Amino acid sequence: HWVNMDKGCQKAAEELGCDYQWMAPDVKDDAKQIECVNNAVAGGATAILIAANGPDAITAALEEADEAGVKIVQVDSFANYPCVQKLGTDNKTAGKMAGEEVLKALQAKGVTEGKIGIVSVNKATTSTVDREEGFREAFEGTAYEILETQYADGDAAKSKDAAANFITQGCVALFGANEGSCVGVGNAVAEDGNQIVAAGMDKSDAVIQLIKGDSLICTMAQNPDVMGYEGMYAAITAINGGNVAPEYIDTGVSILTKDSLAE
Repeated sequence: HWVNMDKGCQKAAEELGCDYQWMAPDVKDDAKQIECVNNAVAGGATAILIAANGPDAITAALEEADEAGVKIVQVDSFANYPCVQKLGTDNKTAGKMAGEEVLKALQAKGVTEGKIGIVSVNKATTSTVDREEGFREAFEGTAYEILETQYADGDAAKSKDAAANFITQGCVALFGANEGSCVGVGNAVAEDGNQIVAAGMDKSDAVIQLIKGDSLICTMAQNPDVMGYEGMYAAITAINGGNVAPEYIDTGVSILTKDSLAE
């Protein structure tokens, strides 16, 4: 996901003839992300593309950047702070799409009720919270019981443990709300002999292999390269005093299944 976003940034930067620095920390850590923003401002950045860990933790740092004249573009997951443009997935819709795929697969197996587990990142990251909400919405009015979400920081190993716990509780289906969660869910399902219907979010080599191996029925693939590419153009337009519109761009999602991957 992040590699592809970086590729989108790089492509736009080459076309625009501008310099950029990829500064994302390797873990979801508010303090480290705030430090990255502060370092960018101190280093003379004229614009920042930010994928906020959560809606509020980073707002003070963004306000300081804004006051310093830095243009702010938000991508992927958003903070509660005004910016030039927001680019990302309609995460609630993506989650609901995943839920609908799981529902269809369960019904095809003749499983019309049972417990369902969700493995996600944390309670603060807006994008994954929205995916959980959309996933749950797909099962409203059905006989299925969606259990309390388990949070594993997007870490594949922790997510696998959380998914295995759901399986021991007799769950008939699972959902992983981001790439790490999805890989963990798929690995747990694989160890259980692919008896559970499972779906996830995000595309990676590991996720694709789990789909091909029948441990995941599908994943909702985002377009992070578009976020990075269009986000860079928005930033440069703003730096040059141009008008950036619209305020929000939905960069879309695709359902990747074993059949679609074979095409």
